[in-house]
Amino acid sequence: MSVEKAVHASAWQGSRVLVNSDKNRRFAWWYLAEYRVRHMRKWATAILIFGIGNPILYLFSIGLGIGALVDANSGGAGVDGVPYLTFLAPALLASAAIQGAQDETVFPVMQGFIWDKGFFAVNSTPVSSRDIVHGVLTAALIRTLITTAIYELVLLGFGGITLANMLPMYVTAILAAMAYSCVMVGMAGYASENGSFMEVVQRLIIFPMFMFSGTFYPIETTPIYLQWFGWISPLWHATDLSRAISYGHSIEPWVLVVHIAYLALWAVVGLAIAYPKFAKRLSA
Repeated sequence: MSVEKAVHASAWQGSRVLVNSDKNRRFAWWYLAEYRVRHMRKWATAILIFGIGNPILYLFSIGLGIGALVDANSGGAGVDGVPYLTFLAPALLASAAIQGAQDETVFPVMQGFIWDKGFFAVNSTPVSSRDIVHGVLTAALIRTLITTAIYELVLLGFGGITLANMLPMYVTAILAAMAYSCVMVGMAGYASENGSFMEVVQRLIIFPMFMFSGTFYPIETTPIYLQWFGWISPLWHATDLSRAISYGHSIEPWVLVVHIAYLALWAVVGLAIAYPKFAKRLSA
């Protein structure tokens, strides 16, 4: 045996030693999330522009523009007893978080199942369908944490929120975003190759939720036949909770519990939909 062969023979330990398969299986969800985060870096500029730019336009046009008219014509009372920008800021923060989380759940799921079918390749390894669900949601959480924090700093700079209330409002917005994204992951699992899933989501879910969840005006001022949409919307629950944190919006203690429980219910229901659907679709 040559010296070179002897060295290689003594150094070789076998793949089971060199590759920790148990660790790989245990952290498979994290490796998938890491891949998604690295993929985001290619679109970082677009993510910031669309994830933060649109809410900033609403901040200028409605919060500052229309808000000035509302404050000037309300005798200084504003809306709900505070300046209009203060009233609007919690809703804009929650909306920005939900929109960012949706983009980072729906599009990756459609890519993995339809466009490049990458989920099938990933699932051919020891990575399970649940690992894929958790990885997508973790990547969405990372993106939402970053974009929501930046937008909250913008709101702070314009006086829409105070420094003392930043952290609880931030947590509330993230909670709503992840509750909503759990449901969207499950729903996106049903998207078909020739379907128009995103058009349906934007027109029948996002737009009505943004308009009728008490975002721009108290939900009590809308007709009763529209209020139900706000009651079932995670955006309204997050906004109402955040307004109580931000400026002391008056709500009963049991309503606070309902808000948090309802958002948690969305997460549970979403995962209950996503787990079996991903498993079934990947095994087909």
